[in-house]
Amino acid sequence: MSPAPITAAGSDVELSDGQLLDAYAWPPEQPDERPRFRFNFVASVDGAASWKGRSGALGDDADRRVFALLRSTADVILVGAGTVRSEGYAGELLPLQTQSLRTAQGYPPHPGVAVVSGSLDLDPRSDFFTAAPVRPLVITAAAASSARRAALERVADVAVAGARTVEPELAAQVLAERGYKRVLCEGGPQLFATFQSAGLVDELCLTLSPAFAPGTAGRITSGTPEAPLQPLLLHHVLRSQDTLLLRYTAGNSRPR
Repeated sequence: MSPAPITAAGSDVELSDGQLLDAYAWPPEQPDERPRFRFNFVASVDGAASWKGRSGALGDDADRRVFALLRSTADVILVGAGTVRSEGYAGELLPLQTQSLRTAQGYPPHPGVAVVSGSLDLDPRSDFFTAAPVRPLVITAAAASSARRAALERVADVAVAGARTVEPELAAQVLAERGYKRVLCEGGPQLFATFQSAGLVDELCLTLSPAFAPGTAGRITSGTPEAPLQPLLLHHVLRSQDTLLLRYTAGNSRPR
């Protein structure tokens, strides 16, 4: 099956996977040597971040194509525990084609996988852990249940990044200590909001789904109403039929 055609806005020339990788190329390393955080989301045109409880229901073939390509260049996938549960993260997160693409670029077949959970509400018997191709990393808070931590330590590495809640700056340190420089964050909205508030959102890759999604679904971020406005710079606009694939960068990640 041929891949979903993607073009630059205003062009009819289809982009190859190589050209898409160039369009989403990671910039030079951060000057302060912290990891670079790239968030990837899909949303409906009326702002919904999910449909019937799943963000994947809003995506199409073009979104899934870019989704896989973004994973092909990341050192680690960072995700909140709620997203792991709702989106069915388990087992091989990359198809063989994407694994081959990673090895061709000099990366290991699988990126690392880190899940953020302040309460450790995770089942160590789930396929997310038992079928993982690489040992997951769980980032939690010191106040989390010691019994849950002990159970998870049998199937994952567990790191503390905060006293009562996971603090994004400390989570960034945990990832940096493990050599992760390119972090692909796949949600959810609460994780996105906390990293926004900490000034740690360097990029947003947003697929705009050509659909209305009526109902009570939240937005891609669930920050507090008084959170400051954070301007972004538009890096590119790609198109696949009626779907838009946007990439924004933050010249200065700290909100103002």
